[in-house]
Amino acid sequence: MATPRFYCPAGLAAGRSIELPQGLAHHALRVLRLRDGAAIVLFDGHGGEYPATLQASGKGASALLGAHDAREAELAGEITLLQGIAAGDKMDWIIEKAVELGVRRLVPVAARRSVLQLSGARLEKRQQHWERVAQAASEQCGRNRLMAIAAPQSLGDCLRELDVAAGLALFCHPEAPQSLAQALRPGTRQLALLVGPEGGWSEDELELARGHGLQAVRHGARVLRTETAGLALVAAASALLGWD
Repeated sequence: MATPRFYCPAGLAAGRSIELPQGLAHHALRVLRLRDGAAIVLFDGHGGEYPATLQASGKGASALLGAHDAREAELAGEITLLQGIAAGDKMDWIIEKAVELGVRRLVPVAARRSVLQLSGARLEKRQQHWERVAQAASEQCGRNRLMAIAAPQSLGDCLRELDVAAGLALFCHPEAPQSLAQALRPGTRQLALLVGPEGGWSEDELELARGHGLQAVRHGARVLRTETAGLALVAAASALLGWD
């Protein structure tokens, strides 16, 4: 059985004994049923991890930290996934798997045809939920750096912030004239992938993407669902560029 890993955002240092946050302690003691003295691993999302010993005390727990281990599980290049906001639990799935596949940053795009529209308190609550999903996925897959999740924004705002000159920027379209393999360039270190929501991009959005220098690519002969397309592109691009 693999040593349980937990995201703990503050106070990690070799040789310290730290009190674990209530939620983390509850998960370790009540959900995983770890016992006093169990070996665990803590990481703060900024790189590396700490082997630690769990110290149970009633309903709470602390951890005695060992020496910092600088191990990483990041891709050799940087992938940003600009994902049209999907409805239901599809976004949770996309975020979880994007973390597992090594995406560095995910930007939820409030597209014209997005079924789910967020604002105000609902947006803040959903953002916090997505961040918890990413943290849990990092615990499971062995990454010691958290995938950044931007606040949802319009496609125009996303594209204005995107530095196309710094890398390669592609958007997924089933009728694109070139394949992903044809579009990728050897030596690329930064890659941005733009994927539409359930209803796809509007014509205005497609023209906007092209106007900002993004290239259209297809991935195979089949039309992929939004929760499949971005993840398939990430996995294929990582393999083709030798980033695994």
